[in-house]
Amino acid sequence: MKKYYAHSTEGEEENWQLLKEHLENVSQGAKTFASCFGAEDWGELAGLLHDGGKYTDKFQDKLKGMSLHVDHSTTGAQIATELFGNMGRLLGYVSAGHHGGLPNGGSDADETSLMGRLVKDIPNYDAFYKEILLQPQLPKLNLGRSDKPGFSLSFFVRMLFSCLVDADFLDTEQFYSKEKNVLRKKFANIKTLNYRLEQHIDKISKKTKNPVIKCERAHVRACCRQAAEKEKGLFTLTVPTGGGKTLSSLEFALRHARKHGMERVIYAVPFTSIIEQNAAVFRKALGDEAVLEHHSNFDFDEDKDSPNYKYRLAAENWDAPVIVTTNVQFFESLLAYKPSRCRKLHNIANSIVILDEAQTLPDRLLLPCLAILEELVLRYGVTVVFCTATQPHLQKLWSKELQPIEIIPDAERLYEVLSKRVTVRSAGILRDEELVEKLAAQKQVLCIVNTRKHARTLYKLLPKDEGNYHLSAYMYPEHRSRKIAEIRQRLKEGKVCRVISTQLIEAGVDVDFPVVYRAIAGIDAIAQAAGRCNREGRRDQGEVWVFMPEQGVPEGWFHRMAALGERVLREYDDPLLPQAIKSFFELRFDLAGDQLDELGILKDFEECARELLFPFRDVAEKFRFIDDVSVSVVIATDNECKNILEKASYSDNPGAFARRLQKYTVGIIPWEATAYEKRGSIHKVAGLFNVIEEVQNYDDNLGLLPLKNVEEEIYVI
Repeated sequence: MKKYYAHSTEGEEENWQLLKEHLENVSQGAKTFASCFGAEDWGELAGLLHDGGKYTDKFQDKLKGMSLHVDHSTTGAQIATELFGNMGRLLGYVSAGHHGGLPNGGSDADETSLMGRLVKDIPNYDAFYKEILLQPQLPKLNLGRSDKPGFSLSFFVRMLFSCLVDADFLDTEQFYSKEKNVLRKKFANIKTLNYRLEQHIDKISKKTKNPVIKCERAHVRACCRQAAEKEKGLFTLTVPTGGGKTLSSLEFALRHARKHGMERVIYAVPFTSIIEQNAAVFRKALGDEAVLEHHSNFDFDEDKDSPNYKYRLAAENWDAPVIVTTNVQFFESLLAYKPSRCRKLHNIANSIVILDEAQTLPDRLLLPCLAILEELVLRYGVTVVFCTATQPHLQKLWSKELQPIEIIPDAERLYEVLSKRVTVRSAGILRDEELVEKLAAQKQVLCIVNTRKHARTLYKLLPKDEGNYHLSAYMYPEHRSRKIAEIRQRLKEGKVCRVISTQLIEAGVDVDFPVVYRAIAGIDAIAQAAGRCNREGRRDQGEVWVFMPEQGVPEGWFHRMAALGERVLREYDDPLLPQAIKSFFELRFDLAGDQLDELGILKDFEECARELLFPFRDVAEKFRFIDDVSVSVVIATDNECKNILEKASYSDNPGAFARRLQKYTVGIIPWEATAYEKRGSIHKVAGLFNVIEEVQNYDDNLGLLPLKNVEEEIYVI
């Protein structure tokens, strides 16, 4: 009887992996992964189908060394629809996409779509039926009632796809590289991590000097512990800055995971500017080896002999107990189509997801983001926590099946105690010279403005004293991190420290100033600015001054938010009151209307729900968390950066160095990139990376400098 193989080696055929063995291994793996959301029979079936096209003479000839192109993934899709009709398309997507990515549903005329591949002429695969026994009926699909059936079904396909591709990767790895497989899952368990965290919080709480803050942090912690005993679901954690919400939210998550036998905690933050800060806090609490940090600026150890190589492996499928990542990585992965990005999705099921600084979810994608979270909570055993000092008022936007539970029952009282450390006042319209005079009169002060140009202008107007700092996104991430570390040290030592920053400093950057000036903006931004003032309660009262720049507010987003902010400021003496923040978000979301799904993501899935022809690839390509049209430029003024670029220039795979270069990269406006190119300041390395090396283009205080006579106002951070 002819033998069919899945994978070959350079040795004899008896050392090759039998195809039947591979399909059964993947089937069992996908079944196990899908069991946590009640779809084990679907996972088992997907595993048996996925490599059905390898049961062909043509593919077996390819394994034996013949130079052939063989489409082996379409076969499983055709078998699924032959056996199970239109509902078999759900399995068809999974099989057809397990190498190239989930296809669009499409039509017969599009040969790259699922429908096009279902009518494609492929080699005979009768041998499949001789070795593989399939169940005669399609498993029941128990998703429950959904007011977004198209989105729910497509989400199920993506989760099933994740189960399959991870099981496939792992079995193939087991065959080719057993030593890699041994390195996986070298992490402490949830119980151990919970014990370490509790010991750490007990230790640091004794060092808190302010008795009021110490008492309220203990109260927040007690509320989190109590809420951890509740059933899985959707929670909000509304704690003013300084209330200890970062560690308390982690303790909630670890206790909740122990209570319900959950697998992992995923902590998502809005910006890479604060993710390293949070990850460092967690490592200090849980141990250096306990946290997987997964974002564009993290440089994984590629040395297989290194004890840290396990992080590189765990990042592939998030098989770790605590993951710290970005909103971009989290949400874009959940609407992705490529196997490499979808592989980890099934490990989000039965997990706790904490969204830190939850108010930063972009309005234009808010409804799709909420739909993703609803699916996870209602159908995949996930607990979601919206964690912030400025809780977005979303009650009208959630599905009727899902309403959040606030972890802090006396959130308003907590505000009265913690937020009264700061007084918010209006400074009226300020000319730049007036503003700088006020800043120069302070020993320690933070000024936050809306544009990079304004930040540069104010910094240049400051007296040339030691202790003046400028922060913006035109400083590459590694440079910003160094400057923020210097700022923290000067604040700690009581030295002169005056900082001019764009709003990047507001989203959770841990600094504490006695006085803060904030250009008029939305109430959420003003509240976040206030969170950088008297953060530790070392003073009786901190001061936050809201001012209108003499040049006004940029048009577009900033102008709309500032107008709403001014309206709330007129209505409330204290704009940080919970009622004021609630009013701001209600106005903001009511005015946005359909723009909360600006790209029509939900509509895309609902329009094709009946035919099960989902636009997986189209949606993935347009769902971008950051609406960024910038050009990435590597700033090569650092020796380490230059060394990485040199290695990339001689590499057969220079793209592999992109992650390591992220921390030296800034995004610039296309017309700026054109101007730099015309002047010869940008050159290509390895045909892939735009690089600026000339030191005269980059300033240690200001970052990337605009070229003379081409600068325009830039309304981004």
